[in-house]
Amino acid sequence: MCGIVGIVSSEDREPDGQLLRRMNDSQDHRGPDGEGFHIERGVGFGHKRLSIIDLAGGAQPMYNEDGSIVTVYNGEIYNFLDLKAELEDNGHRFATRSDTEVIVHGWEEWGADCVRRFNGMFALAVWDRNRRTLFLARDRLGIKPLHYATLTDGSLAFASELKALLAHPLFPREIDPLAVEDYLCFGYVPDPRTIFRAAKKLEPGRVLLLRRGEEHPVLSTYWDVSFAPQPSPKHLQEELIARLRKAVERRLIADVPLGAFLSGGVDSSAVVSMMAGLQRDPVNTCSISFGDPEYNEVRYARAVAERYGTNHREESVQPNDFELIDRLVDFYDEPFADSSAIPTFRVCELARRFVTVALSGDGGDENFGGYTRYQWHVHEEMVRRLFPQSLRGPIFGLLGNIYPRLEHGPKVLRVKETLQALAKPSSQGYLDIVSILKPDARQSLYSRSFRAALQGYDAIEVFKRHDASSASENALARAQYLDFKTYLPGDILTKVDRASMANSLEVRVPMLDHEFVEFAASLPSDSKLVGRDGKHVLKQALQPYLSDDILYRRKMGFAVPLKTWFRGPLREKVHARLSAPAFLDRNLFDPAAVQRIVEEHETSEYDHSPAIWALLMFSGFCERVVEGSQ
Repeated sequence: MCGIVGIVSSEDREPDGQLLRRMNDSQDHRGPDGEGFHIERGVGFGHKRLSIIDLAGGAQPMYNEDGSIVTVYNGEIYNFLDLKAELEDNGHRFATRSDTEVIVHGWEEWGADCVRRFNGMFALAVWDRNRRTLFLARDRLGIKPLHYATLTDGSLAFASELKALLAHPLFPREIDPLAVEDYLCFGYVPDPRTIFRAAKKLEPGRVLLLRRGEEHPVLSTYWDVSFAPQPSPKHLQEELIARLRKAVERRLIADVPLGAFLSGGVDSSAVVSMMAGLQRDPVNTCSISFGDPEYNEVRYARAVAERYGTNHREESVQPNDFELIDRLVDFYDEPFADSSAIPTFRVCELARRFVTVALSGDGGDENFGGYTRYQWHVHEEMVRRLFPQSLRGPIFGLLGNIYPRLEHGPKVLRVKETLQALAKPSSQGYLDIVSILKPDARQSLYSRSFRAALQGYDAIEVFKRHDASSASENALARAQYLDFKTYLPGDILTKVDRASMANSLEVRVPMLDHEFVEFAASLPSDSKLVGRDGKHVLKQALQPYLSDDILYRRKMGFAVPLKTWFRGPLREKVHARLSAPAFLDRNLFDPAAVQRIVEEHETSEYDHSPAIWALLMFSGFCERVVEGSQ
C-alpha cells in the first residue's frame, strides 16, 4: 500500500523537485518504508511506499527495460504471478518479484486494456515517453483513491489524497457549491466531485488518458457491475463458498504479518472462517468493544475467534472517545460525516500493532442485500407500483403533510417520512432513506446567497445519473447498484482507506473481488432478500462455518453516541465550532437556522445529531483545510 503524486505539464520543463517532494511528504502515513521520484521534462512522479510484497526489490517508481515507461501505483494486483508468466512468454523481462512490474509490462503489451486483466485494488499512473501519454486508472470498485486537478498554469496534478494537491501553490481552494449540497445530503461528496471546484476523483472502473499537446484528458469506463440475473449454479451454496474462498486466498499473499478485522458480524466472520481453512498458522484477529451494550458485538467476535482458534486481540472504545474529532478532518481532507470513522480508526490502530495487512468483510451488505434500508425500499416500491405517480404524489403527499411527526413515539407509528417518500419517484424515495438531511431541511440551512449559487441544483441528480445506467427494473438490484456507485466508494471504502492509511495499515477486501461481485450480482434478488432476511443465500451457504447466533442475530454497526455527546460533553464544542468565523464567514449557511437545530437537539425536542455532526465536520474542514492550517 502506498501513496502516489504526479505533475504532468505540456511545457518542456522539469517540474519543481522540491514542490513534488512536499506534495509527496504530505502522504508520509501512506508509505513510511520508502520513497522515490521520477523527474523529466514535463513530468514528475512521486511515491511513498508501505512494503508488502518483494520488500527488497519493489521500490517505485518502476520502469521497463529501456526506461521509456515509468509507473507509480497504490494497491495490490493479486493475479500478478499469472500475468507475469504470460508476459514473460511474450518476451518481457522482469527484474523484480513485485506486482508493480506487471503494470509496466502490461501497459507495454496491452495499452489501456491492461487494467481489464488486473484482479486487485489499485490507483495507478503510467507515463509513456514514446507515446507522450499519461495513463491514470482506478480499480473497479473504488477501493483505492485517486484525485486529479487541472492547475492554474494548465498542468495536471494527481495524488492519492487531496492533501497532496492542496500542497501545490497553484491549486485553488474554492469550494464547489454543488459538492456542499451533495455533502449535506449524503454525508460525503460522491465521485467524481470533490469539495473543491478544481479537483475531481477518478471514478471506480474508469481510466484517464492525457496525450502531450492535447488540452483535455479523455475519460472512459472499462468496467461496471451488472445486476442482470443469470441461471443459478446447480449447487449454489457450494459455488458461493468456493468463490469466496478463492477471493480470500488471493489476498493472503504478503511478505509481512497479515490478519483480519473481526466484528462478530456475518461478513467479517465469514472472511475469518475462510482464512482459518487456508493457512496453517492461527489467524490474527482484532476487535473493538464498546461500553454501550447496544453497540457491543464483542461476545460474538470472541465466539468466532474461539471456534477457529485465532490469535485474538480486543480493545475497548469508551463512550467519550471523541478526541479524534479534530484529527478526522486531517485524515479526509474534505467534509466527511460518517461518525463510525472514529471506531474504524481505532480498530485500524489496534491491528497495526500486530500486522501490516488486514482483511475486512466490507462489501457483503452491498453484494447480498444486507442493509435494513433495502427492506424498506423494496416494500415502498411494491406500494409505488400499485398507483401511478399522478395519484401517489398528491394522495401520499397530503397524508405525509398532515400526519404528525412522532419523534418519541414507537417506531411503527412514525410513518410520516414513509408517507412522504411514497409520494416521490423511486430514486428520490431511496435517496430519502439514505440521506442525512432531506431537501427541505437542507434548503432551510442555506443562506439566501448560497441557494442562488446552487442555481436549482439538487443532490438527487447524483442518483438520477446512476439510476439511468442501472439496467434493471428490480427494486433491490437498483438500490444495490446505486450503493455500488455512491455509498460504497464514497463512504465505506473512503472511511477504511483513510483510517487504515493514517495508521500505515493495508486493508484488503475479499468480498469486493470483482469476480465475486459479478457472481453475487448475477444471483436473483429473491435469493438475497427473503422477507426481512437480508443476505439470505450467503447465510445459508455459511451455516457449516458459523453458528445461527452469528448468522441470524440483529444487525449492529460501528455507531457512536452522537445524540448524548451533543447534549453533554460536546455541547460547548458544537456551539464554538458552529459560530466560528471560518464557518459562518463563508456565507453558506443561515446562522439562525443552524442555531435552531442545535437548540432543538439540546432540548430533546428532536434528534438532530446527524445534521449537527455533518456541520461540525464541515466547520472543522473550513478551519483546518480551506483556511490553510493544514
